[in-house]
Amino acid sequence: MDRLEKNRLKELQKKLGFKFKDFDHLKRALTHRSYANENRMPNTEHNERYEFLGDAVLELGISQVLMENFSTHTEGELSKLRASVVNETQLAAIARQLGLGEYLYLGKGEDQTGGRFKASLLADAFEAILGAMYLDRGWDKAFAMVKYYYEPVLSAVSQ
Repeated sequence: MDRLEKNRLKELQKKLGFKFKDFDHLKRALTHRSYANENRMPNTEHNERYEFLGDAVLELGISQVLMENFSTHTEGELSKLRASVVNETQLAAIARQLGLGEYLYLGKGEDQTGGRFKASLLADAFEAILGAMYLDRGWDKAFAMVKYYYEPVLSAVSQ
């Protein structure tokens, strides 16, 4: 990783409010399959595995917050609330607020077709970052980030 790339990742860390011990976690979270394929990287060097983990971190984190804040709600009501806040639209909105698109590692074709602005890619990247945070610093730090990014969304739901 060259100095320019490290500086870009440091800039993103500031936006995220999270300092990674290992930059490789952050880079992998931002690496789309198209980039990995074009650069002949191993099949596990793109963000899909991190996205898988980040989805679980997000689901558990939001579930915990909902359990704490909506103690009289039934399982069905909690599930509906969770589904209303954990979705591609909300994830992409958070990613856009962070300017995540400009940091993505995309293949040329994906980049030329507007990949940096696609809701699905942005949502996936944000989930991958949550997975990377969990791997890098553990549950407590990752959960704190879930709470931080979802606090405004959950406040709106609770009204």
